[in-house]
Amino acid sequence: MGIAIKSVEKFLQGRRQLYCAPTAEQIDRFWFEVVLALTPLLNTGVYKKNETEHYIEKPGTEERIKAKTVWNAETLRGDYADDLYLDEWQLMDEDTWGVVGAPMLLDNNGDATFIYTPPSLRSAGVSKARDPRHASKLFKKASEDKTGRWQTFHFTSHDNPHISRDALHELIQDMSKKSYRQEILAEDDELQLTWLVYGVYKEQTQKIPRFEIPFNWPVYVGHDFGGANPAALFFAKDPATGFFYVFREYLPGSGRSTADHVEAFKEIVALPGQGDVEEPKTYNVMMRAGGSHQEDEVRQGYAAHGWYIQEPALHRVAPQIDKVVGIMELNRLFVFDDLIDYPEELMNCLWERDTDGMITNVIENEKRYHLCACARYCLSEFTPETIVPAGKQKAVSYI
Repeated sequence: MGIAIKSVEKFLQGRRQLYCAPTAEQIDRFWFEVVLALTPLLNTGVYKKNETEHYIEKPGTEERIKAKTVWNAETLRGDYADDLYLDEWQLMDEDTWGVVGAPMLLDNNGDATFIYTPPSLRSAGVSKARDPRHASKLFKKASEDKTGRWQTFHFTSHDNPHISRDALHELIQDMSKKSYRQEILAEDDELQLTWLVYGVYKEQTQKIPRFEIPFNWPVYVGHDFGGANPAALFFAKDPATGFFYVFREYLPGSGRSTADHVEAFKEIVALPGQGDVEEPKTYNVMMRAGGSHQEDEVRQGYAAHGWYIQEPALHRVAPQIDKVVGIMELNRLFVFDDLIDYPEELMNCLWERDTDGMITNVIENEKRYHLCACARYCLSEFTPETIVPAGKQKAVSYI
C-alpha cells in the first residue's frame, strides 16, 4: 500500500499524519502496513502504539500517525495534521474536504492527498456523496491547474508492482468492459464506452467457453509484423452458420526468428492429438493475411518458410475496422474465454479525442494493439452483411 509507506516516511520526518477512509477494510490494511514498518522502533520504546484508536505517536510531541474512519465532515472533526490522506474519496461527502479538511491544514500549511477509484453503479449504494462524480470533477479541475497548487497522478492496476500479473489476467476474464476500465485501468471518462473502438463487442454473449474446433472447420489467420511485437490471431469459421471463433492468440514478444514463428503457427493449426506427430494433420488454413502494403518483403520471408501470407484486401485502417465492427454487430464473432490479450486489447482500444474532447477517427496509441490489427487484416476479407456458410470454399494453401 503505497500511501502507507509515504505516510510513514513523512511521520519519521516529524510530520503529523492523518489517514482517512470510509471502510474498516481500508483502515485495517493501512494500519497493518504502518505497524509492520514501525515495529522495530516500537520495540525500542521510541514510539507508543494505541491499537484501539489506530495511532502511533512519539510521547511528549505532536508527532503522530493515525488511521480514522471518515464518511463526512462530522466524522473528520476533532483531528488535525500536517498531511491529510482521504482514501476512497469518491465515497465521502464532498463537504469532508471543504468544511473540515481544508481548514485543518491552514495553520501549518499542510498537504492533502486524495485517492479515488472512478465511481460505478455498484458503489452508488454505499457512497455518502451528494454528487457521485465529485471526485472526478475535482481531479479534472486539479489537472487543469496552472498555479502549482495541485499535482495529479493516474495509475492503473498494471502499474502496481505488488499485484501478480497472472492473478490480474485471471481477474480480467470475469470483468465487463466498463468494470475493467474503471477498476483496473482507473479510467474515469463519462463517455468512455463510446470512445471504445470495439464498443459493440458484447462480452455477455460473445465471450464463450472453449470447445474443440471440429476438424472440418476452415481456419483463417491474421498477422501483425514487427521484430519486437509480432502477433497472430487464429479464427475458425463454422461452415453451417458463418460464425467466427477466435481460438488462439499469438503474442510471443521479441527474440524469435521467422522460422520459429512458422513452427509455432504449424503447431497451433495441428489437429487435436497431432501435436507429437512428425508431420501432423492440420486444419484447412483457408487464408493468412497481414501487414501493410509496404511490408511485402516480410510476407515473402514467411512464404520462404512455407507460410504464405497475403496482403490484406483493404489497406486503410478505418475500412478494416468497419469490417470487424460490422461482424461484431451481427453477433458473428466469438472469443474463447481463456484468451487474455485479445479481449484486453478490445477493452482498451480507444479513439483519440481532439482538443475539444470530440472523438476523431484515429486510434489512440494504435501501435499497441497488435492483435486488433491481426483481426482487422484478416476480417477485412469478409463483408459482414453477406457472410455465408463456407461449405465449398477452396483453401489458399495447406501445410
